[in-house]
Amino acid sequence: MEILKNIAMVEWVYYFFAALAISGALGTILSKKPMHSVIALIITFFSLSGIYVLLNAQFLAVVNIIVYAGAIMVLFLFVIMFLNLRQESNELSNTSMVVASTVSGLLLALMLVAVFRKAYIDPISPALFSSETGMIERLGNLLYTHYMLPFELVSVLFLVAISGAILIGKREKGGRHF
Repeated sequence: MEILKNIAMVEWVYYFFAALAISGALGTILSKKPMHSVIALIITFFSLSGIYVLLNAQFLAVVNIIVYAGAIMVLFLFVIMFLNLRQESNELSNTSMVVASTVSGLLLALMLVAVFRKAYIDPISPALFSSETGMIERLGNLLYTHYMLPFELVSVLFLVAISGAILIGKREKGGRHF
C-alpha cells in the first residue's frame, strides 16, 4: 500500500514538471520580448531536469542544468544583448516569416506523428525498477555504441551554430557578408 502512495506522489510531481515544461516552452515561443523567451526557456530546462531526476537519471539532470540552463542560456543572453533586438529589422517581410515558421512547424508535427506511431512504451512496474538506469557508465556505453551517429550529428550541429553566431557577430552594419 505504501508503494502505491509513493507511485501516486511521483506521478503528481511528474505532472507538475510536465505542465511547467509545456508552459515554459509555450512562453518561449509566444513571448514578444526576447528576454522573456530566454527566461521561459530556462524554466523549461529546469523542469526537464526535474523529470530526469524522477526517471533516476541524476547525471543527465545535473548536466542539463549546468550546460543548457547555465552556459547556453548565458550565451543566448549575450547574443540577444549583442544584436540589440530592440531595433526593427526589415530584412525579411512579416509574411515570409509566417510562411517559413508554418512550414517548419508542420514538418516538425509530421515527424513527431511518424515517430510516435512507431514508438512502443513498455509498461512500468515497480518490481522491475533498476537503480543502474541513470548511471554514467551505462549512459556512456549507450552514447558511444548504439547512439554514436546521433551524438556526432549533434556535435556538428553545435559547430554550425557557433560558426553562424561568429558570422552574425562579425557582420558590419548595413553590409551583408553571406
